[in-house]
Amino acid sequence: MLRTAPRHVTLTFTESVGLLTDSFRIYDPRNRRVGTGPADHAPAGSDTARVRLPARLATGTYTVAWRVVSADSHPVSGALTFSIGKRTAAPAAPPADRAENRATTALHTIARYLAYLSLALLLGTAAFVAYCRPPATAHLRTPALAAAAALLVSSAALYLLRAPYEEAAAPTTAFSPSALTHTATTRPGRLLLLRLALLLLAAAAVPVLRRLRTPLPRRAVLAAGAVLATALSLTWSASDHASAGIQVPVAIVSSTLHLLAMGAWLGGLAALLWTLRHTPAPAGLPASVPARFSRLAFTSVTVLVVTGVYQSWRGLGSWQALTDTTYGRTLLAKLAAVTALLLAAACSRTWTARLVGAAATAPAPVRVPEPATGPPLPELPPAPPANPALSLLRRSVLLEAVAGLLVLALTTLLTSTVPGRAATEPVQAAVSPATGIPTAFVTTLPFDTGAAGGRGKIQITLDPGHVGTNSVQAVIYGPDGGLSAVPGLRLTFTLPAQRVGPLDTKVTDRGGYWSVPSFTLPLPGTWTMKATVRVSDLDQVTVSTPVRVTR
Repeated sequence: MLRTAPRHVTLTFTESVGLLTDSFRIYDPRNRRVGTGPADHAPAGSDTARVRLPARLATGTYTVAWRVVSADSHPVSGALTFSIGKRTAAPAAPPADRAENRATTALHTIARYLAYLSLALLLGTAAFVAYCRPPATAHLRTPALAAAAALLVSSAALYLLRAPYEEAAAPTTAFSPSALTHTATTRPGRLLLLRLALLLLAAAAVPVLRRLRTPLPRRAVLAAGAVLATALSLTWSASDHASAGIQVPVAIVSSTLHLLAMGAWLGGLAALLWTLRHTPAPAGLPASVPARFSRLAFTSVTVLVVTGVYQSWRGLGSWQALTDTTYGRTLLAKLAAVTALLLAAACSRTWTARLVGAAATAPAPVRVPEPATGPPLPELPPAPPANPALSLLRRSVLLEAVAGLLVLALTTLLTSTVPGRAATEPVQAAVSPATGIPTAFVTTLPFDTGAAGGRGKIQITLDPGHVGTNSVQAVIYGPDGGLSAVPGLRLTFTLPAQRVGPLDTKVTDRGGYWSVPSFTLPLPGTWTMKATVRVSDLDQVTVSTPVRVTR
């Protein structure tokens, strides 16, 4: 509630944000859009977004819809309201916020999945050839070239779709010169350009190396391949969740190792499956090849477990987020898929051990008696019997590959989902420059009733968030991220340490948002705020979060 019209609207975030050409949309009490200047950063730094307002604003309640790009490269949006002079009811139909364009989101997700898949195939095939040393590698040339081409095309598609993805625009805007130029100025865009440059450089270097009269030493080739693989992996970890939040340097190293281990295991698994498919029956593949891959897979799994546990802790933040957030539920699904993958891998190790044992006990070659005249005949090995372990190994490796595709799909979903730590942690905002004391408590809680269309999130503001009289305001978003109206909302506060409460805030529907101008918190301490959201006559859900109240 403001006595006079403000000159600016400034938002302060917990990390640096990128601005869009239309980061702010402000609507007046009659639901008409207010003309504003372009968004920029306030002098406080890159963790702010600011827009200048017109000189004269009418009395009433205004709605601010905003959209920025977070430090981990994903667009985030929200809305809030402020009133000048007096509060007025917002229009019955809230202003249409920018919902995600489904075509752009789908194409962007597909391109991300293809990029992960092709990276795994490319790195895994190279690791398989370098470490497992199959006797023939010509059959692996085609899938390796296809993976490299798919990685190049998917990375180019991600660059083109970057601006429409951020702006929630149609895919047809991807070729706009302004969009392409803007993407080149952002960190995700520069990393995608780096990825494309690395791939083109590698593609140009391969034919040059083949024409050398004196081949390079094997160690030099392996070292160059390791540097290229690490650099490619860094273009992912430096732009996704690892690049924002806590312990960023450690997180980037962990994420890079996770990607490399994933590629060595899952991509190598595909190369082994392709090699087994092109191996003449019954026992043309040396047992040393699957035995070496078994050791490679074990090392990769160890790295994946260590880095995966760290990244899960970093992304979740609490056990509650494991079941209460989309990130946590997707992580549980990925853990189930990884468990199935490990079971199939255990079967593969069993059949690999039997193959190695069978190779060790194979009969020696039989010498054929020399004829009386003519040259001596060569030694002929006995016809090897059909080895059932090889057939079972093919099946278990195929099961591993199918489970690996599912793991990659869930990994793609995780990278485009808000981490549980960010979704559940409340934010203390609007710090007073004079005292350094927070003047408002703002938190966003996800909810899911389990019914169709019953998912969303609720943003709650407690102002000033201290002992005494506070104003409470709640804005609700639907599954598409736009503002949503619900038939019922109840907010209560309980202080378990003092056995106080629950105290009902008695928020009322103001036409698009819920608020109460005066609510008293009598004591300091850690209160439990519960929000019961009713989306229909039959469906409602209660979510909660701790609130630290000071004097």
